[in-house]
Amino acid sequence: MSVWERSSTARVTAPARARKLAKVPFVELADGRLQGVVSSGSDIGRVYVSSVAVRTYAFACSTNNNRPCGGARGSFCNHIRALINEAVLQYGAERVARYLGVDTPDGEPGAQSITAFMSGACPQQGDAKAAAPVFSRFLRHLAYLELAPVTAPLPEMQWFPPTRAVA
Repeated sequence: MSVWERSSTARVTAPARARKLAKVPFVELADGRLQGVVSSGSDIGRVYVSSVAVRTYAFACSTNNNRPCGGARGSFCNHIRALINEAVLQYGAERVARYLGVDTPDGEPGAQSITAFMSGACPQQGDAKAAAPVFSRFLRHLAYLELAPVTAPLPEMQWFPPTRAVA
C-alpha cells in the first residue's frame, strides 16, 4: 500500500503548466467528459458551462442559468475551444487526448490537434444536463478559496473514516 493510499487526503496532480484563471476558472476531466466553466468574453457577470463527451465528442455549452450558447451550433464554440486549451495546460496534452479517446496523427498532441481531431469526427450537440452539477462543483471550489488557511479539519470533510496508525 502506497503512502497516499494510507492518507486521508487525495493525491493532487500538479498542473502541467501554470495557467491564468480569468478566462477558464474551472476545468475537470470527470463523469466521462472534459467539462468546466468559461468566462464570457462580452459580459463580466456571465459564465458558460461547457463540456465535451469522451469518444463521441458530443458537446454542450450553456450559461450558468441554462441559456444555450449562441456559438455552439453544429460545431465547437469559442468557449469549448478555450476549455480544451486550458485542459491541456492543466493536465497536459497527452492525458487530455487519452481521456477523450483522441488519436492525433502527429503523435504529439496539442490543444489544436486535439480540437481538430474531434471537429473532424463531426461531433453532435449533446445534452446540457451536466451543466448544473459542474457549476455547483465550481461554486464549491470558490467557497474553499474564501476560507482562511488553517490546519484544523473542515466540518464537511468529517465523513472520512479515521486513519489507523501504521506500525
